[in-house]
Amino acid sequence: MPFRNVAKPFVAAILALALAGPASGQETQQQGEWEAGGTLIGSLKYGADFKHYDHVNPDAPKGGTYHSAIPGGYDSFNPFIVRGRAAAGLNYTGGLLYDTLFEQSVDQPSASLPLIAEAYRHPDDYSSATYRLNANAKWHDGKPITAEDVIWSLEVLKENQPLYANYYHNVIKAEKTAEHEVTFTFDIKGNRELPLIMGDLPVLPKHWWQGKDAQGNSRNFADPVNEPPLGSGPYRIAKFDIGKAITWERVPDYWGADLAVRKGRYNFDRIDFTYFLDENALWEAFKKGGIADTRTENRSQRWATEYNFPAFGRGDVLRKEFETVSPEPFQGYFLNTRREKLADPRIRKALTLIFDFESMNKTLFYGLYTRTNSYFEGGELQAEDGLPQGREKEILEEYR
Repeated sequence: MPFRNVAKPFVAAILALALAGPASGQETQQQGEWEAGGTLIGSLKYGADFKHYDHVNPDAPKGGTYHSAIPGGYDSFNPFIVRGRAAAGLNYTGGLLYDTLFEQSVDQPSASLPLIAEAYRHPDDYSSATYRLNANAKWHDGKPITAEDVIWSLEVLKENQPLYANYYHNVIKAEKTAEHEVTFTFDIKGNRELPLIMGDLPVLPKHWWQGKDAQGNSRNFADPVNEPPLGSGPYRIAKFDIGKAITWERVPDYWGADLAVRKGRYNFDRIDFTYFLDENALWEAFKKGGIADTRTENRSQRWATEYNFPAFGRGDVLRKEFETVSPEPFQGYFLNTRREKLADPRIRKALTLIFDFESMNKTLFYGLYTRTNSYFEGGELQAEDGLPQGREKEILEEYR
């Protein structure tokens, strides 16, 4: 999933449905108040009355087809298991097909906002979390998304994928505590992140996965599937050619279209992905046109020297760099400090000094790279210039 971190660390937890209705003021205090979203840092940018993300046009027109070309292939529509390679448009948070309980905010680190669930709450000791489902949430077949779907999703994901077993390992119980509520109980107290981690849970249709396919065979969640699954998200699979192409179509009656986290987004009627086994063949197809509307370039040599083809010269292809406001991916050498020599900070400092980044960048990478100064490079969690002070310094003293 974008696994959460304060720009997304790997932690585990589980949702707990809250009790239907507290019988006393004391119970209300124990359970906490219902909240339309939460954050680990500061206060939520968007309150309970927010209408849409700041960066979107809520009245953006719908229509058109977006074309994309990608390397590789695929053999499954199940992104949640170890076996198989899932098609473009699917990922371990559900992608275009499935919604999650909450959505990690796209423009505020460590913040989550309502999606399938409209609110959550937790006791002061963070020993559990209860999510209240939106009564309007439904699958593409029109059936409602239920508390049973949420509980089953957690169970089947933990059973079939070590990644989820680790991410949710602190969840010891998930139970239906009201008609539209699920409560997750944790094996530890005091972890502020666990309640929000449950919001990352992709919710799957129990009735579809436990049903039969067109040939009358029982479906097995542990197997790669070549049958388009039932979903709840903004898109569904329209057509496909296994390993070669897949087309997604916007769901016209998508239940969440008017939610604040969805308003002004997912505007294309169709999204086409075409696969190329060879990266060079993909590049040649892109230069000729008609196969992809955009391309993300990851080779400095190509960026600097190979954008000289006819379509680029005519202005049909534009080469642009975009500044991001989220942590950027980076490359580097990570030293194994369990080795005696590398455990010595003087050795590590010496290796850093002899690594001539400036010369390498100039001669090998066309001056396009910059030094990475933070694990959260480019994001608002990146450390500011200067030495740490105050409480920050106190926390870091333990690791000096």
